[in-house]
Amino acid sequence: MQQPYESAGAGPHAAPRAGPAPAPSGNGQATRGHGETARVLVVDDDPTVAEVVSGYLDRAGYVVDRAADGPAALARAAAHWPDLVVLDLMLPGMDGLEVCRRLRGRGPVPVIMLTARGDEDDRILGLEVGADDYVTKPFSPRELVLRVESVLRRTRPVTVAHPLHTAGLTLDPAARRATKNGTELALTVREFDLLAFFLRHPGRAYGREDLMREVWGWDFGDLSTVTVHVRRLRGKIEDDPARPRLIQTVWGVGYRFDATAGSRDESRDESRDESLEGPLDGSLDAASDGSLDVAPDGSPDATPDGETRSRP
Repeated sequence: MQQPYESAGAGPHAAPRAGPAPAPSGNGQATRGHGETARVLVVDDDPTVAEVVSGYLDRAGYVVDRAADGPAALARAAAHWPDLVVLDLMLPGMDGLEVCRRLRGRGPVPVIMLTARGDEDDRILGLEVGADDYVTKPFSPRELVLRVESVLRRTRPVTVAHPLHTAGLTLDPAARRATKNGTELALTVREFDLLAFFLRHPGRAYGREDLMREVWGWDFGDLSTVTVHVRRLRGKIEDDPARPRLIQTVWGVGYRFDATAGSRDESRDESRDESLEGPLDGSLDAASDGSLDVAPDGSPDATPDGETRSRP
């Protein structure tokens, strides 16, 4: 039977089934600011998974709450609001997607989703409902702790940061607040970080590997995660997400943020023949190296509009 977490020798990120977890590195990753310890809610109906994950997080310096199903998770969150939730997708009665929706309805909270390896559709759905990250089973508990640290680090208030203004967008890194034409945007943690990066680096093209490394600090991972976050961000900041002007696809490279698109759109000739748009509508996202992406289960990677890329 496949273990829900990796045992010794199971892969490049394998962790032993038992033994001490790595101690906190001293850079404050187990705190939420002002010296307070971060609280993590672990939601999984498998007691072995919950025990292993909770043990590693506890030894890394976090306060850990546990719940075995959706209603219990919502009750625990109401009693002690978590700084982050590790949430299994497959739960009895109320699945993880619904739990994520209800938690987000109560307030902003980062969510790391646990999914079965190869379930590409489930991972995409998790990101669609607002999960900030996902980890596939079997997984390394050490890697999960690093993911928790990464997400929490990026949600802490920035002590010295100036608001950014461009193309009708205003982003305040210290307040973790973004608006478009004065209307607040409901962004997840990773969407906020991605927008902040684009606003700080307008006019330059970045591959998906670059964005994964520069925005979220990952040197490994599924590149389709970047594609999904770009699509979701386009849906919140573009006037017409099907014809993106701000976040543009650069064929064979990745993406580029065009800070001048707003002013250009105002002067556009509305009678322009849209049949000439072709690939500039951004409906297909090219891989950073121009090649076909393949999901972990071997199926072609899906583009933002649900179509599948193929070689010419």
